[in-house]
Amino acid sequence: MRAEEIRIRFDEKGLVPAVVQDSVTGEVLMVAWMNEEALQLTRETGQAHFWSRSRQELWHKGATSGNTMQVRDMQVDCDADTLLLQVNPAGPACHTGNRSCFFQRVQGSFESPMGGDAGGGGDVLHALFATILERQADPRPGSYTAHLLETGEDEILKKVGEEAMEVILAAKGQGDARITAEVADLLYHLLVLLAFRRLDLADVEAELARRRR
Repeated sequence: MRAEEIRIRFDEKGLVPAVVQDSVTGEVLMVAWMNEEALQLTRETGQAHFWSRSRQELWHKGATSGNTMQVRDMQVDCDADTLLLQVNPAGPACHTGNRSCFFQRVQGSFESPMGGDAGGGGDVLHALFATILERQADPRPGSYTAHLLETGEDEILKKVGEEAMEVILAAKGQGDARITAEVADLLYHLLVLLAFRRLDLADVEAELARRRR
């Protein structure tokens, strides 16, 4: 069946949920709602348009912030009542400045069938980055991360340089355990730099994915 023959099943309010996904990384960026007009405008312009339930009006994503979303593909689920938009975002999707609206991790441990926590090292980095973003949004007294963010970019860059040098020195005869510890310090400070610049860990992942092709 061709896409144009599919009849989208809008709910009783004339709306359909739209899951928005980064076309490069596959990361889910946000979930919004569309009515028939928003869907038509999205098709006509190639940029994501939604219906704001709170404001009861059409919403061109990024019209005021500049963080538009160029739609690369649009799919519908088996029941034709949920849309999937694959987009190239021009900036953060979330109004908080985060790349994705899904940056807060639900507390708890999910056990994998193989034992241990689900996920790998990438999950650890994302969890750490989420904590850094929390300290940025809600600084806590005595927090080194909050203090570092408050000192500004020059101080953060200084720490990145120092930690990079520590990695080099550790590699020149200080042993594997020392290298591991210093790389961890360097990664932490690089994440702080990303947060300060309002960039996201997913931006780095997208660049790595682009280079892998």
